[in-house]
Amino acid sequence: MDTTAQPGTGSAPEGLWDAVIIGGGAAGLSAGVVLARARFTTVVVDRGEPRNHLADHMHGYLTRDGMSPKEFVTKGREELTRYGGTLLPASVADARRTSDGTFALRLDDARTIRARSVLVATGLADELPAVPGLAERWASQVLHCPHCHGWELRGRTIAVIGGTSGAVSGHHAGLMRRHSSSVTFCVNGSEVSDAERRRLTAYGVRLVDTPVTRVASAADSAGGEPMTIEFDDGEALSCGAVFVAPRPVPHDAVLKMVGAGENPENGLVAVDQHGATDVPGVWAAGNVVHPRAQVVAAAGAGSTAGIGMAGWLLEQELPSAVPDQRRDAGGVH
Repeated sequence: MDTTAQPGTGSAPEGLWDAVIIGGGAAGLSAGVVLARARFTTVVVDRGEPRNHLADHMHGYLTRDGMSPKEFVTKGREELTRYGGTLLPASVADARRTSDGTFALRLDDARTIRARSVLVATGLADELPAVPGLAERWASQVLHCPHCHGWELRGRTIAVIGGTSGAVSGHHAGLMRRHSSSVTFCVNGSEVSDAERRRLTAYGVRLVDTPVTRVASAADSAGGEPMTIEFDDGEALSCGAVFVAPRPVPHDAVLKMVGAGENPENGLVAVDQHGATDVPGVWAAGNVVHPRAQVVAAAGAGSTAGIGMAGWLLEQELPSAVPDQRRDAGGVH
């Protein structure tokens, strides 16, 4: 095991890290704490721009309900460094698996760090439907998860704008109907089956097929709803919040660089139940491989991956502890 790592925040050592974690959100920090507590030299490479940085609060995380994402990450970083983990403010520009089975990661500042194992927890980007006004209100009045925000919007007038997946948008409309007696599903060109239309209508959801042209602030929201959905026939709908189903675009470039295989059913990088890819020494956790995972699920996946990595790293070390196997170990594989 390399012993040159220094705990804390700053430059990575020149030696070989036991684990490099790319991405410092819930998944990456959880894995980092697991590995650091197991006394593996661990560095988390992160620029500090998590997917949910625009949100004021997060929900659905037991004992952390209502905490701001910023505070959550700050406390996670404190835990990581308290156990000897290192934070490196950077991003990875290139990655490759070397001939001895370790990994060389070139950072965006031209430095290169080396590691025995890698966890990618870089999350994803949300690609919104091409409707003017959505992007400006993203994460404040335009939302994507009824489980994260539905309770806070109970009793308000809700609009759901269809995106690339009519099934997901319809699901959102149904869930929000549990919080509001006034839910309108603006289909907006997404595919919705006749059967799904009948079910949603019977459940109390109003469906509108007229294309949406713009989302705007209400001209006079005093005592009323703050937003207006405008349609191309000149009609408009006032609402308190808009839900959309964005297209998830995983930040999986590093995984592709090292040759991780995809799941043919969804096109995402494939991982097993422990987060391991088909490349020895490479794991992935969080939204980069599970786009629908909430913060609590991403943290759990990171913890699971960290435990798996610790076991894998140990198995690489045990043979070299046996005198008659040291000569045949040939380094890390």
